[in-house]
This record gives sequence, structure tokens and C-alpha cells, in this order.
Amino acid sequence: MRFRHPDGSTVHLSYCTNVHPAETLDGVRTQLRDHCEPVRKRLGRDRLGIGLWLARDAARSLINDPSQLRSLRAELDRRGLEVVTLNGFPYEGFGADEVKYRVYKPDWTDPERLAHTTDLARLLAGLLPDDVTEGTISTLPIAWRTPFDSDAGAAALAHTALATLADRLDALAELTGKSIHIGLEPEPGCTVETTADAIAPLTAVGHRRIGICIDTCHLATSFEDPDTAVDALDAAGIPVAKAQLSAALHAEHPHLPEVRTALAAFAEPRFLHQTRTSTAAGLRGTDDLHEAVTGRALPDGAPWRAHFHVPLHAPPAPPLTSTLPVLRSTLTRLVGGARPLTRHLEVETYTWQALPAALRPRTRTQLADGIAAELTLARDLLVDLGLKELP
Repeated sequence: MRFRHPDGSTVHLSYCTNVHPAETLDGVRTQLRDHCEPVRKRLGRDRLGIGLWLARDAARSLINDPSQLRSLRAELDRRGLEVVTLNGFPYEGFGADEVKYRVYKPDWTDPERLAHTTDLARLLAGLLPDDVTEGTISTLPIAWRTPFDSDAGAAALAHTALATLADRLDALAELTGKSIHIGLEPEPGCTVETTADAIAPLTAVGHRRIGICIDTCHLATSFEDPDTAVDALDAAGIPVAKAQLSAALHAEHPHLPEVRTALAAFAEPRFLHQTRTSTAAGLRGTDDLHEAVTGRALPDGAPWRAHFHVPLHAPPAPPLTSTLPVLRSTLTRLVGGARPLTRHLEVETYTWQALPAALRPRTRTQLADGIAAELTLARDLLVDLGLKELP
């Protein structure tokens, strides 16, 4: 979906296909047919943006056979779909029964992360619509904090890899005329947990093609104030490559037994749900939700937030809610001003099948309805900010 900002520029809205796990190129094509095109039709749109997730095997198939890349581009056109952004965070296995800590491997100290992201940049340059010259890729925020934070040489390895990537992106732009930008995506528990944590490493890289991806669920889980975060990034000259529109799980009174019971229903075995609370001494947290609800690992005198991407249009029932207000505030700051601070927005609720059983979509039709409802909410927010929806 495309929107005209009051300054005349185009803002793109898509939804991320990591909600439809697929490891192979055939699986990606099935996603387009069974999920993405039906969502487009529900929205009554001739064209729908998707934030494509290409796992390692799918990406390598496309790199090794340029005819397959041309074929995929043609299929996107045929189904009324377009790609201006990729989710390069998960490497493989995102559809596994248990993902947890595996999603953080390989990290930016591993040459395979650089190789994979380079491949994604080359592929995105070939997938961009003819009238679009800029693409974005979100990626792992360097590494999970352990063992990275205790490895004296890890930061240097990651910095070198990101600097090498920047050089490759420059060369790609010169070769293709397509400018690809990378956004480190701060996430609780990682060495870059907050937007503030991103400033030092990104300043060290010091390249306009390497910036940040703001995920509004992660921002909220870390109790970051959107205005403060964006002000600091702007002051440091850190570009916002893209923003992922998502909402975290919020518990206002975690000391109450009924709240603990409600939270426990979201503690599931597939994904990691880092949980945080803001105290006078600073941010406190656990690596997963079950550690918070089953013990005394987390103070419960103030609200808790959990890294669980809940559907934007359907907050959980009381006594829980979502951090949708943080999403609204962030979106207002990013695209509600005189000029957009990013032009790529991506709805990223990948946890539909991890929701408590009663809330999960039971059919493809129900899932498509839910994704369409999320995109409709995001569209309405953009229109309210003065952006004009384009055909």
C-alpha cells in the first residue's frame, strides 16, 4: 500500500510474511498464492506491499539461479504484490516448533550473517518495483548479549562486518541504481536492546546505508519513550531505515493473581517473550515470560510488558491490554511531521499461531481476515496523520 505524504514523498506500508513460515522458494510461492494475494483482495486493493522473509535456502536458490529471481518478480506482479523491504532478521527455522534463542544465530560476528545479508540486498535490488529506487532490510541487532558481551573481540568483528556490508551496498547502488539500506532492529535481551544502545555501534560504522529499524513492540517492551528515542537518533544522525508496526503485551497490575493467570496463557514454547518492568533503579527483565509469571524473578510493583506481538486491531481481553498507544505515538513522530523520517512501514505480527488457543485463527481465511484488519488499522492511522492513500 502506498501513501502520499504532505511533503510529496511516497510512504510504503506492507505486512511481513514471516507470519507464514517457509524455508524454500516453493514455500515462498505458496505464501504468495495462499496468503498474500487473498489479503490484498480482502482489502480491495490492486496492489499490496509485502515485507518478504527469505530464509537461507530460499535466498540461495534465487542467488544461484537468476531466472528464478525474474520468475518471482513476475509472479509478484501477476498477483498484485510488491516488495520494497525484506525481513532479514530470522536466518532459518522460523517456523520450527521451538525457535527461542535460535533466531539470533548466526549473529554479526559470523561471516554467514554478512554473506546472507549481502545476498538479500542483491535480491531486493532485483525485486524492487520499476518506479522504486530505495529498498530496506531489517536485521539482527548485532547479537544476543551472551556470550557476545563477554567476548572482547566480538564488537570489532561485528563492526568490520557491518562496514564491509556498507561498502558492498555502495557498490550495489553503483551497479544497479538501487539504493538498499539496512536497519539494525533493537530487541530486548540483545547487545543492542534499545534505540539508545544502537547509537554507539552505528556511529562507529558511520555510513548512511546502515541505520536502525524501529520495532514498536520492542520499543514499548523496553519502556522507551518514542519522542525521546527518535530525538536521540536524529541528534546522532542515525537514519531510521524502516519501522515495524507491532504491539506488545501490557499488564498494568502484575502482582494480582488474575493478571498472572492471564499472562501465563501467553507463555508458550515456540518464541522467546522477553518481559520487562521499569523501576527506580532502571529496567529489569527476564528472558522469557514464563520466568516472570512463575517466580519472583521480576519486581511486580509496576507494569510489566512482554515481547509478544499481539494483533494490532484486537488487544487481549482485560486484565491485559496492548501497547498500541506506543505504536500510535511512534508513527506520529515518524511520519506525522513536515517530512517522513522513514518511508517504509511494515506490520509485523508473526505470533498469530502462538496466541492462546482460543484466540488463534483456525483457517487461512481467518488469518487473512486478521492481517487485513491490522493493515486497515494502520492505513487509518496514516490517513489520520494527513497521508493520502494512493491507488
